[in-house]
Amino acid sequence: MQTNILNSFQSLRKYCEAEKFKGWDPYDGLNSKVFQALPFFKKSAICRLIMIQGFKRSPFNLRRLMLVPKGYNAKGIGLFLQGYCNLYKAVTENPLLENSLCTAEELKQQINELAELLISLQSKGYSGACWGYNFDWQARRLFLFPKYTPTVVATNFCATALIDAYEITENKRYLDTALSAAKFVMNDLHKADYNGGFLFSYSPLKGNDTVFNASLLGSKLLSYCYRYTGNEAYRDAARQSVVACCNGQSDDGSWVYGMLPVQSWIDSFHTGYNLDGLIAYEEQTGDTSFRTNIEKGFDFYINNFFLEDGSPKYYHNRQYPIDIHCPGQLFITLSRLHRFDEYNELAEKVLDWTIKNMQDKKGYFYYQLKPGISSRISYMRWSNAFMFNALSYYILSQCKTIE
Repeated sequence: MQTNILNSFQSLRKYCEAEKFKGWDPYDGLNSKVFQALPFFKKSAICRLIMIQGFKRSPFNLRRLMLVPKGYNAKGIGLFLQGYCNLYKAVTENPLLENSLCTAEELKQQINELAELLISLQSKGYSGACWGYNFDWQARRLFLFPKYTPTVVATNFCATALIDAYEITENKRYLDTALSAAKFVMNDLHKADYNGGFLFSYSPLKGNDTVFNASLLGSKLLSYCYRYTGNEAYRDAARQSVVACCNGQSDDGSWVYGMLPVQSWIDSFHTGYNLDGLIAYEEQTGDTSFRTNIEKGFDFYINNFFLEDGSPKYYHNRQYPIDIHCPGQLFITLSRLHRFDEYNELAEKVLDWTIKNMQDKKGYFYYQLKPGISSRISYMRWSNAFMFNALSYYILSQCKTIE
């Protein structure tokens, strides 16, 4: 493993720990105390949409001026927790890494602290454990997600991280909390019939049941819960979602983001999410029926989203904006699909490019690069937690090469 990669990770880790894992988010504009003090504006869907998109698209950080506080984001904490679990595994596989990272016991202490924090951030009032975001979110279709509305995406990242934390700490509270999330998926999410199966909705709210990656992450979570409980209803529901999503896959191996005409784009990291959901279903249930879909999807992913110089692409047919998720997801996908050895050269090239072009001297990673003025704002969930988790997968995959 290259020294600059470990140094990059340590710089990011130092930054995040100093911030105590709190931060801003691209979509947190409605948390502005100034905006909340203006009743007419906060009740207007158009004003909410303008506020969120303005904060998200601006290359200048308006949050201090508009009094947006830094906060904990549950998905971000789940990503950090998964990252520390990966570091623990790496250090136990190769104790020499303690010289560069820290001891296994110190990592276990951090895992316990983050797991307890994550449990405290649950959304209340649902059938099982679930998590949402710490801000109101106005979708482009004038659809409002109130603060802490749980989503299947956030819940998957949080619950599967808690399962990993249980495997390391043997704290059954972590496992019990994670397994209860299956009840949220089964009872609180909608199921939209599609192509011989169904799609899980993005959240319990109506009108958001058209997204492939959300449904497959629901399948992933149910597959993990099936492995620990043996509940065949979880496996069967996961399979129904997998069937629908695989039938929605194009002949070239790609997936559009969702079924609606306005969701017809094909992008990098959501393709990675789809592959993550499929490989999790296969490994946790033992059902290999969708191996061809995984192979086709991976071939499309690896051949369409990275350029020769190591720079990533957002879309299959154009590069910009280069989002930090685009390079980060590569390391997760290669690890989850056990393809790191085969594509190690590409991984190093992409990581070198990302460190050189998207990491600040303070340690944090940038949100997006654009041909004009880019956003160099530090976002804890979107950029830093995601890259912390991504780099932890890289370190875990390469840990045995440290001497």
